[in-house]
Amino acid sequence: MPLNVAVLERSFARVKPKASQFAADFYEELFSRHPETRRLFAGTDMAEQRKKLMDSLVLVIENLDNPDVLTDALRRLGGRHAGYGVSDENYGMVATALLHTFARHLGAEWTPEVEAAWVEAYGVVSQIMQQGAVAAGPR
Repeated sequence: MPLNVAVLERSFARVKPKASQFAADFYEELFSRHPETRRLFAGTDMAEQRKKLMDSLVLVIENLDNPDVLTDALRRLGGRHAGYGVSDENYGMVATALLHTFARHLGAEWTPEVEAAWVEAYGVVSQIMQQGAVAAGPR
């Protein structure tokens, strides 16, 4: 099934103006649901990390129609994440936190169509990142 680009772009446009709060809420959600993920961020400047999260989401949204650029960037990102100790299981944890954060920020605009679009998009993104992690090899 192809990604629903219009829905992804439209819904992201609604949260982008609140990027700082969205990112803060995402990490709050992630750490609340999965406290074991905190170890992945030990010594991390969380303000910078929140910016990186939003930059990554912008990268995805702005390149949905440019799959070669997006795939290359996501594979490199996946390779870096492997170096940080991110496991396949962590991708599922991030998915849950991210979807809940979108639902919280979009409120009534978080429709089944929007949810399905983000579930599908995250599935594709995480699969490509995990391919990059495998290609990077053990660290």
